[in-house]
Amino acid sequence: MPLSEHEQRQLEQIEQALYREDPKFGRLVRSSDPRVHYKRKLAQAVIGIAVGAGLLVAGVVTHRVYLEAAGAEVALLALVWAVVSWRRHLARVRPVRAKASAKAVKGQARPGPGGPGGPGVPGRAAQTRRARMMERMEERWRRRQEGGRM
Repeated sequence: MPLSEHEQRQLEQIEQALYREDPKFGRLVRSSDPRVHYKRKLAQAVIGIAVGAGLLVAGVVTHRVYLEAAGAEVALLALVWAVVSWRRHLARVRPVRAKASAKAVKGQARPGPGGPGGPGVPGRAAQTRRARMMERMEERWRRRQEGGRM
């Protein structure tokens, strides 16, 4: 569930206070943030691509085939690493967005694999068991907080 603007501001204030009070713990928490790791990997991949391209150009200029091959390999491996990192990052980001959009559409019928959307349309049946279980637990928790019964 996405946070409101007020809640986001409060969270940012809490984070800033935490970083001021205990900078070591703040760095530790920040270093475990997947976005930081993704950005670092992406920067390393860009550097790798640049080094590979440099080696490739140097090999072309000096007519050294092994230098060209090494440059092409380094650039290709760095590019593959960037793409893999990007896909892993998207895999972590998409479920959060999917939950938010599913809650926004709450109450509407969701098409399943054989439903109105036809085959290939992701729906409730495409979710994993764990995701469905977590959704049920979140719904129960919400009801308890609201004072309702299960």
